[in-house]
Amino acid sequence: MAGGVLSFPLTSFRDDGSLDPDGFRRHVADRIATGPGALFPACGTGEFFSLDEDEYRQVVTIAAEEAAGRLPVVAGTGYGWAQAVRFARVAEEAGADALLVLPHYLVAAPQDGLVAQLEQIAARTRLPLIAYQRGQVTLTAASVRRVAALPTVIGLKDGHSDLDRLQRLTLAAPAGFLFFNGAAIAEIQARAYATVGVPAYSSAVHAFAPEIANAFFTALRDGDEGTVDKLLRDFYVPFVELRDRVPGYGVSLVKAAARLRGHPVGPVRAPLTDPSAADLADLEPLLTAGLDLVGATL
Repeated sequence: MAGGVLSFPLTSFRDDGSLDPDGFRRHVADRIATGPGALFPACGTGEFFSLDEDEYRQVVTIAAEEAAGRLPVVAGTGYGWAQAVRFARVAEEAGADALLVLPHYLVAAPQDGLVAQLEQIAARTRLPLIAYQRGQVTLTAASVRRVAALPTVIGLKDGHSDLDRLQRLTLAAPAGFLFFNGAAIAEIQARAYATVGVPAYSSAVHAFAPEIANAFFTALRDGDEGTVDKLLRDFYVPFVELRDRVPGYGVSLVKAAARLRGHPVGPVRAPLTDPSAADLADLEPLLTAGLDLVGATL
C-alpha cells in the first residue's frame, strides 16, 4: 500500500439525498484508473456515518467489483463493536479485503476498553483490521503491543499527528505492523510522518484531483523538495485554510471540488452541509491554480 496514494473515494448521492450507485461506480473507476495503492470505500471521506447497511453493502460491493483484485479494498466500519461487526460481515460478503476500524461513537474509554473494542471485532470477522486512532481514540505503546498481538490486526492509521507519541508506537510495534498517516490533509505532514517511519498516507485530494495528489506523491518519493514545497505553498496550505473555515468541510469541500470537475458525487448528507457560495467562489480558483501547477485542467 506504500506504492501509491491511498484513495478514499466519495460516496455519491443524488440531489434528493438517496444513494447514487451508478455515480459511485464511475467515481471509483476513475480513481482506480489513476493507480492508487489501495481503495478505502465507506470511510470518513466516504461518509460511512451516514450510510445504512444496505447502502454500505452496495458501496463496498461496487468498490470490490471495480477493483477486481488489482488493489486492496479496505472498507470502513465503526460505532460500538456490535454494530461494527454487523458492517464487517456485510463487508466480507461484499468482497472487501480488510477493514479500517473508525473511532467508536460518543463515549470516552480507557485503554483496556479501546483494546477490547478491537478484540471483539477481530474475534467476529475473518478480515484483517487496521485500527484508526483519531478524536477520542488514542492508543499507548502498551496498547499497540496488545492489539498488534491479535492475529488479524495488521496496522494503525494515525490522525493525531503527535509525532513524539507516534514514534513511540512504531518502536513498540512488531516488525511488519503497518502504520499510516491519517491526518486530515495528510500531504501537509507527509514529510514529518516519514521521518518517524510512516511514509504511507491517505489523500482526500485524490478524490477530486488525482493529478495533484499523484504529483505530490511522486515528488515526495523522489526527493524533489522544490516541487513538494511549491505544491504545499500554492495549493495544499490554502486548501487547508479554506477547509478550516467550517466544521465538516474536510468532506463537503472535497465533494464540492469533485463536483467542480464534473464528478458524479452529489451533495453531502446531514449533519454535514455543502459549502457556501462565498466559499465555493474561493475554491474554484484555488483548484484551477493547483491543477495549473501540475499541467492538468479543470
